Amino acid sequence: MKQHDETGMTRRGILGVFAALTVVAAPTYSNAFGLLRGAGDIRKLKMYSGRTGESIETVYWIDGEYIGEAVREVSLFMRDWRNGEAVAMDTRTMDIVAASHRLLDVAAPFTLLSGYRSPATNSMLASQSSGVARNSLHMRGQAADLRLDGRSVNQIARAAASCQAGGVGRYSGSNFVHMDCGAVRSWGS
Repeated sequence: MKQHDETGMTRRGILGVFAALTVVAAPTYSNAFGLLRGAGDIRKLKMYSGRTGESIETVYWIDGEYIGEAVREVSLFMRDWRNGEAVAMDTRTMDIVAASHRLLDVAAPFTLLSGYRSPATNSMLASQSSGVARNSLHMRGQAADLRLDGRSVNQIARAAASCQAGGVGRYSGSNFVHMDCGAVRSWGS
């Protein structure tokens, strides 16, 4: 049985983070990639969408190469569920999501609340909530809103933030974490 500390990470996972963070001088995304190196030169995503009822578990990167068909499959999975529109999701966001999931060391999939959002969907949501950015990275396929059974918003956000590869927003009241491949920043509680 694996033991977790209060952040929900295993000792081995934490040591992997420290090892990966020793390359801080390298380009930003090397941190997320470093967290994935111990995965046996594969990167995979495991997600469920309660909006569509679909699940995905796929290896999208092997030995230094993205697998085009798998990346397209992930992009379709992360489509705007309100109107079916899809764009090519940014693989940097996929890498952040995959690295975060690996750090959390769980078998359960992430639950995807929102991936790509069409401009029409984003505008509608922004008119209903001050928490929706009018120029959201969701509209570029560069963001995902996720939750994970068995892990708190703080645990998920700490895992994503440890990648030092993009934005991490905590939405504790709504029980989800925003991850994107934009500038490194964090917000929320």
